[in-house]
Amino acid sequence: MTFNDLALTEPLQKAVEKVGYTNPTPIQAQSIPAILNGRDILGCAQTGTGKTAAFSIPTIQLLNNSQETGRGKVAIKSLILTPTRELAIQIGESLADYGKFSNLKHLVIFGGVSQHSQVQALRNGVDILVATPGRLLDLMDQGYISLSKLEIFTLDEADRMLDMGFVHDVKKVIKKIPAKRQTLFFSATMPDAILDLAHSILNNPLKVEVTPVSSTAERIRQEVYFIDKTNKKKLLVDILKESDADRILVFTRTKHGANKVVKDLIKTGITSEAIHGNKTQNARQKALKNFKDKTTRVLVATDIAARGIDIDELAVVINFEIPNIAETYVHRIGRTGRAGSSGVAISFCDYEEKAYLKDIQKLIDQQVPVVEDHDYPMEFFEIPEKKPQQRRPSRNNNRSSTSKRTNSGNTSKRRNVERSKNK
Repeated sequence: MTFNDLALTEPLQKAVEKVGYTNPTPIQAQSIPAILNGRDILGCAQTGTGKTAAFSIPTIQLLNNSQETGRGKVAIKSLILTPTRELAIQIGESLADYGKFSNLKHLVIFGGVSQHSQVQALRNGVDILVATPGRLLDLMDQGYISLSKLEIFTLDEADRMLDMGFVHDVKKVIKKIPAKRQTLFFSATMPDAILDLAHSILNNPLKVEVTPVSSTAERIRQEVYFIDKTNKKKLLVDILKESDADRILVFTRTKHGANKVVKDLIKTGITSEAIHGNKTQNARQKALKNFKDKTTRVLVATDIAARGIDIDELAVVINFEIPNIAETYVHRIGRTGRAGSSGVAISFCDYEEKAYLKDIQKLIDQQVPVVEDHDYPMEFFEIPEKKPQQRRPSRNNNRSSTSKRTNSGNTSKRRNVERSKNK
């Protein structure tokens, strides 16, 4: 199947050709005709499957077909709700590409920046609004946004909405939009809470499920290094220096961990920046821009922030820390091997993370190949015991605080350490 088989109008065909699309992805091939026929959609698709185009292209066509001219101020006909600023911006860029030859106006709004320019654009009229929940509700409460004429409501990354605590805000928005509408619901995973939300807002939806969350792209070469936590930094530096990849994405579980990795890499002369929720909007956008234009070679990200990273030619992804949720691993490595390209996904696994790796391998139903020959093989096969915390002497205690604590008889025996042949 090609895009010529999807009954797109001439302006959209022209736009699709300009961005270089020839064959639709599975989710596009299934969703676009159904949306054009007015169906609600319940889509389950992970990052990198082309779902932004799957809902954006038919939305533009439907609104173009029903567009009224000479009727005064343009009313918002389509709302695309998404959890993060990066995703909102990414969707806005896609709408600009696909709607290049249409007369539709779109606007992206999100928090963390002044609302002045957003309010001005709203006053000038908007057909398609892309928004994060907080800023949307804020501007609605101020009377700047009316959704009374809404025809198409798209909820993107619904599972991430749940993770970020936005479901209550989403429900608030749903109460303010017309009951008679077309709803497009997309999520990378479908936990019970998300299914309950979907069933409450969809009307006889077509279920589109492609690339299940348990699958990993065939073009991605996966490998894992068993290594002690203290040596991860050394291994990362070695791999980065040996690799000829001009852009590498590194994942950590925490914001603090991302900052620490960046600090360590900069000390070795490797250009790197962090992207996570504690960064300001300007800092996040600057880091992403620098990474895209290759000014920064290494981007260190947490999982929530990484949802907005959409780069086709990303050759290497490194899990500096194994994710504690198995599905997250699939989303992480899906950042490489996109648009038909090959990719490499490298994971560092210390002893404490072995349980996470086991869960991942069970989910994807395959064993991740182990790299045995490296300079920092794992040596410790037990979780280190936490040292007992010494009590500080009470200020009211008249006893001398200078007496030394004896360790006689309490010295812990050194563990017998042996390398495991079967890691």
